[in-house]
Amino acid sequence: MPGVGGPTLGDRARWTRRAVLGVFCTSGALALDRRAAAGALGDAPLRFGLTPVFLDSDAHLLTILERYLSARLARPVQLTKRRTYQEITTLLLTGQLDAAWICGFPYVQFRSQLALVAAPLYRGRPLYQSYVIVQAGDPVSGFDGLRGQVHAFSDPDSNSGFLVTRHLLATRHETPASFFRRSFFTYGHRNVVRAVASGLAQSGSVDGYVWDVMAESEPDLVGQTRVLHRSAPLGFPPIACQTARLGSPLVRELREAFLGMDGDPDGREVLRLLRLDGFAGADPSLYDGIAALYDAVRTAS
Repeated sequence: MPGVGGPTLGDRARWTRRAVLGVFCTSGALALDRRAAAGALGDAPLRFGLTPVFLDSDAHLLTILERYLSARLARPVQLTKRRTYQEITTLLLTGQLDAAWICGFPYVQFRSQLALVAAPLYRGRPLYQSYVIVQAGDPVSGFDGLRGQVHAFSDPDSNSGFLVTRHLLATRHETPASFFRRSFFTYGHRNVVRAVASGLAQSGSVDGYVWDVMAESEPDLVGQTRVLHRSAPLGFPPIACQTARLGSPLVRELREAFLGMDGDPDGREVLRLLRLDGFAGADPSLYDGIAALYDAVRTAS
């Protein structure tokens, strides 16, 4: 697994933009040709992206989600998954996805190019927290006790799995390289929990929603870890699309499908499996807290 401590967040942002431009130049024409061909045959499929923020280990859940969206939109739905947040964000920005369930961190990085379709409601609010976890038997009592440990991050473009902890370090005038003995990315919140539970890492940064859901579904695994630190509530990972597509009929229908999930048997089953209360419209200000973390870390870098 790659180590942490080389590129700064500013480097990450510039690298991501180069990747976006490169993919656009090489694949934009092909994507347009595919859309034209699909339109000639009938309604083109909805291309919906999923990042590792999504609880995607359950094939049953994905089957029901696809079936629900296909029925509501009266067209085929293609669910696209990738290993990293950056891959899905790049596909979304270059028009190869119609919409995607992304993280709040990529959203604030590309706020001028992305628009909010809907936000999940978790425990009645469109908010969640980042957790720093340790092994259940670790006697450490505060974040500063993690100095010199091996730490597992989720993804370099994850708010809960990287940015929040990066901000905690910046307030101490530290970086992952200076504070931890070693750190690495697992590219999945579940993998962070597994890494800490197994002893591969002594601590980790994880999506609190994912940890909470896993505590219900995989109590033996999660019981080998405990929460050391909880962040302030932040905007829950949203459904987003390109800004230019927000008013399109397809995106409007998609938004209504997510907002109306609780009124359909398949929709209610999706919500039950995700432990969500539903979806609601979202204002960009919901992600101001994440933007503030990003700005503070860039300033400190």
